[in-house]
Amino acid sequence: MPTLRLAVIGKDGRTTAIEKALRASPKVADVTGFGPGKDLSSEAAKQEIVAQAKKTKPDFVVIGPEEPLAAGIVDRLQDEGIPCVGPVQELAKLESSKAFTRNLLTEYGIPGNPEFQVFDNMEGIREYLRRLGGYVIKPDGLTGGKGVKISDAHLFSIDQALAYCREIFSERNEKVVIEEKLEGEEFSLMSFCDGTHVSDMVVVQDHKRLADGDTGPNTGGMGSYTCEDHGLPFLHSSELKLAHQINRDVAKAILDKTKKKYKGILYGGFMLTPRGLRLLEYNARFGDPETLNVLSILKTDFATVCQAIINEELNRVKIAFEPLATVCKYVVPDGYPDAPKKDVPIDLSNVPPESAKLRIYRAALDKRHGKEYLTGSRAIAFVGIGKTLHEAESIAEEAASAVKGPVVHRRDIGTQELIDRRIAHVKSFSQPVNSHAAAR
Repeated sequence: MPTLRLAVIGKDGRTTAIEKALRASPKVADVTGFGPGKDLSSEAAKQEIVAQAKKTKPDFVVIGPEEPLAAGIVDRLQDEGIPCVGPVQELAKLESSKAFTRNLLTEYGIPGNPEFQVFDNMEGIREYLRRLGGYVIKPDGLTGGKGVKISDAHLFSIDQALAYCREIFSERNEKVVIEEKLEGEEFSLMSFCDGTHVSDMVVVQDHKRLADGDTGPNTGGMGSYTCEDHGLPFLHSSELKLAHQINRDVAKAILDKTKKKYKGILYGGFMLTPRGLRLLEYNARFGDPETLNVLSILKTDFATVCQAIINEELNRVKIAFEPLATVCKYVVPDGYPDAPKKDVPIDLSNVPPESAKLRIYRAALDKRHGKEYLTGSRAIAFVGIGKTLHEAESIAEEAASAVKGPVVHRRDIGTQELIDRRIAHVKSFSQPVNSHAAAR
């Protein structure tokens, strides 16, 4: 008989996937959404979440987005005796401070750092930018995916770069992290971590650009895919093994440095470059859209995994995923991300029903009077699941194309044409390529 009463913090497609996976557990009686939909890092939001937790007394809480982690919501809930899947504030610096993560890798000799330097004033920045040639400038803290600026894409001169650094110092009052500009293919490796043991999920490739062919502005992520062999077509097994090892080394290093156990999700954003594997960033929570892919094919009971994280017993749980491919496609409002349509209805009546081969994840939709209204962000995601990538892509595309209204989605995610481009890109800088790659 199900007995667990749980809570999830957040309101997006990722949170929907987390809730759905928990509800599917035979252990779970109820799952409640905590907190307001926005500004989850404010003191008012934290007080509201703690008040909800004290009233409903969940057995544990899973935190979806990064803002409440950085603001210390886990610390506050643990003070009330409520366990969490998510790191305490000090350990969430793995995401909330880029300087902390870069310095951690350097201090413990963990591979993957690009060339970088951290600045707390303007002294020496001009000379460093000139020496790098191509560069990336980042505020140290969270930016919601909108604070990273790259030479020749956002910054077209040293003077523009210096002006942006001054803006970070004056307006955000943060350190500036400057890194070498990298070229390559990105991928995500998320792992469950109980403080000492790390268990990996299936490797995923996300697509940040808005439009087909990797064109248009960057977004929160238009979709992602996983392959039936749980590799990626352009990724050699040795590179995936190194990414696995980096996640493990980071968990070990953060425990050694802070003497605190990281309990939650370690999410490494990696890039395969002409000079090998590089770490772009760490996130301290599930990714969106990547979570929609991996939780759709998780065989192991998710509530059991969460309990193992909390109780430091991951080594006792065999975590397995179905040997299936997945393709996630997000439907977004016209004008997204800069000027999205809002408060406009869309029609989902022609969308196929959810099934073993199709998962549907509501994100930024508001249901009123029987109609679904856009709220301005990524609206709804469809995950196709199949024995091959081709089958999974066809299922996701059919569902996404059935949404009627002022919306768009990327039609090329998971297609052979785009996969072939990824493979050719990696071949162009002489990295070995997985033989899985081509045929479907």
